[in-house]
Amino acid sequence: MLLHLRVTVPADRTAAVTELLDACPGVAHLAVLPAASLRPAGDVFLVDVARESADSLVNGLRRLRIDVDGGIAMEAVDAAVSRMAEEAERRAPGDGTDAVVWEQVVRTTDTDAALSVSYLAFLTIATLLATVAIINDSAVLLIGAMVLGPEFGPLAALAVGLVHRRRAMARRAVVSLAAGFAVAIAVTALAVLSGRGLGWFGPELLAGERPATGFITQPDRWSVVVAVLAGVAGVLSLTSARSGALVGVFISVTTVPAAGDMALSLALGGATEFREATTQLVVNLVGIVLAALITLAAQRALWQRVPTAAPRVQGIGRTHH
Repeated sequence: MLLHLRVTVPADRTAAVTELLDACPGVAHLAVLPAASLRPAGDVFLVDVARESADSLVNGLRRLRIDVDGGIAMEAVDAAVSRMAEEAERRAPGDGTDAVVWEQVVRTTDTDAALSVSYLAFLTIATLLATVAIINDSAVLLIGAMVLGPEFGPLAALAVGLVHRRRAMARRAVVSLAAGFAVAIAVTALAVLSGRGLGWFGPELLAGERPATGFITQPDRWSVVVAVLAGVAGVLSLTSARSGALVGVFISVTTVPAAGDMALSLALGGATEFREATTQLVVNLVGIVLAALITLAAQRALWQRVPTAAPRVQGIGRTHH
């Protein structure tokens, strides 16, 4: 499993970067384009490196301040038909599937932490869909709402920000979560009030039997267990090469359904149901974040014990973390 790096290097550090890449056992292919970069001015290195060597390699480049005066771009290589690539993966320490490229994780989750219009739209639509599912007691619609909800992005960003001490990133994640759920619940409550005004349903809806969706307002110890497992699985899917597992995480947690039930009970005057749905939401959010924090800390500690895949290079100026 390879990553492709495009590195823009100032001319005065070309020799040092060449030495760094030559000494990295995980490098499979290396091409240098002299003076190919105009902004910033410098040489361009094209590198295919085993995933398990990428993190230490990026750290070495940062010690040379390439991230400050040049640039580092990363992308996954879907397939590499090369004996040299196979040999590089064998030489690199650890396993490519388990390897964590921390800079990639930080950049990805930082993007997910942003309070964007699309994030608000998806969370609001998911909450509206969850409310429709509760009104009709439809498990199928509820699963659709859970898959559509984008809230795991800011939750993961909050955990990554705390572990890597990126306060601005953690603050953005908290704002996105708080503002996102506030907007989604408010819009959904207004929609429920409109339905009530049209005579589609009334407060008696809250007293009805809901065998398929009643679990939303019944938080218990299993809510904690599911939230913790989802948090662990979600972080592992983000930090490893198994991003497809995120769909299972979305389906397993009841954050969006709880928000939908909060809006429904708020509009129909169900104080008890509102408290229960709020408890469910808080249990899920806290459980996911705590599990994500522990998982990230454990991964960081374990990966630091893997032998380095690139030599330590004397940097120019101060090292950044």
